[in-house]
Amino acid sequence: MGFPKGFLWGGATAANQYEGGYLSGGKGLAVADTITGGDGIHGIQRKIFLELPDGTKTVVGNREEVPAGAKAYVDPDVYYPSHVATDFYHHWKEDIELFAEMGFNVYRLSINWTRIYPNGDDEEPNEEGLQFYEDVFKECHKYGIEPLVTIYHFDCPLHLANEYDGWVSRHTVDAFEKYCRTIFTRYKGLVKYWLTINEININANFMMNGVHEHISNKQNAEQARWHLFVGSAKAVKIGHEVDPENYIGLMIAHGASYPYSCNPEDVMAEIENSHRRKWFYGDVQCRGYYPEYKLKEMERDGIVLKKEPGDDELLKEGVVDFYSFSYYSSSTFAAHPENIPGVEGNQERGLTNPYLSASEWGWIVDPVGLRINLNQIYDRYHLPMMVVENGLGALDTVEPDGSINDDYRIKYIHDHIVEMKKAVEIDGVDLFGYTPWGHIDIVSAGTGEMRKRYGFIYVDKDDDGNGDLHRSRKKSFYYIQKVYKSNGEDLDM
Repeated sequence: MGFPKGFLWGGATAANQYEGGYLSGGKGLAVADTITGGDGIHGIQRKIFLELPDGTKTVVGNREEVPAGAKAYVDPDVYYPSHVATDFYHHWKEDIELFAEMGFNVYRLSINWTRIYPNGDDEEPNEEGLQFYEDVFKECHKYGIEPLVTIYHFDCPLHLANEYDGWVSRHTVDAFEKYCRTIFTRYKGLVKYWLTINEININANFMMNGVHEHISNKQNAEQARWHLFVGSAKAVKIGHEVDPENYIGLMIAHGASYPYSCNPEDVMAEIENSHRRKWFYGDVQCRGYYPEYKLKEMERDGIVLKKEPGDDELLKEGVVDFYSFSYYSSSTFAAHPENIPGVEGNQERGLTNPYLSASEWGWIVDPVGLRINLNQIYDRYHLPMMVVENGLGALDTVEPDGSINDDYRIKYIHDHIVEMKKAVEIDGVDLFGYTPWGHIDIVSAGTGEMRKRYGFIYVDKDDDGNGDLHRSRKKSFYYIQKVYKSNGEDLDM
């Protein structure tokens, strides 16, 4: 009973939110480097500065559509939180030591594509960038920590976005293939756990994948999705060729979703939403083909995908070894949503649930939804699973003595681990790892804030970039330490 022996306990970060050193060591610019901060509580979007084809300049929100031909740039007079972030680039030894102290045996991180290929499609890789990650992986192994590496985590090279429309272009797929072969080859023997494309189901706009006109041009949007699937399949195939010991998974934002009522129309609305926002992406990467409901949707919209010979076969050959997902919250769906309050969680919108409460940022807190997800996913695909993001973004208070008593975060994590344990013990789900999100404070992807903190480790930095970046342990640090070192048996708060 309980979590299996060898269960992977750790935490998760992304390079563009944590690493910093945005032009250090030969790194090039990614789209993420052009995104300003925002204010999530007050609904202020992050911004992107653009130069239009006629030479004029404009600004759009990070979720808004970027016009065709527009080029993003970094304004030297504007503060960009990702440029330093919480500076893993200069604190990696100290941080990994803290992870080990917490009891990690796995650490999920991403490689920044532009640290390896500064423009995304350079002739030769950047040796200084390759060496940086090699040093990081070796340091992890020094403490018995397995790296779990996300190959692409919302960091499309700016050159590919500005000049090739990001993932709309087959050129980006070819560049990604080269990047994958480079890192699989270089880190053979150092990394065996991999994720291909982070949250592929919300990887839709210019901020995430460099695509212009992602709303008005459905052909663009669907072509980019196809290329992301092709890129993922290529990564799986290359990874297995380079090292048959590689274990390669997908990554999907998989919030729980329910019908708003038992009205059959609401039930159907939830099914349609889950097809569109979750199951489609798992179906392609786990089964190797587009499901019928998606083909019918594209037929209605007049979408005809541009494919290369062998692409369909590649999708079947490049199915993943395991299913990983992020889980933060849940929402409901109705056939007639008028006059029902809306909610948002992890950049996905739905309707409120009268049985549940919300975080300070309005994300519904639903631990049982994680168990529901684990059951639904396992029933559908029968693949091993990891929960690779889960956590509570909250305002933390530093007490006069320096302590941070984040009991709210401890309760959130406790309640979700309890539900994971039920899924394993009672339901027989094959779950082999848990890496809660932002175990050390990092910049929020959705809002660019620092005050929205997820970490068990506090980093001294505020929304304006002030602070000396010193690290300190929150109360949750010691709770996680106890849970991890007991393999999830000691859950008392």
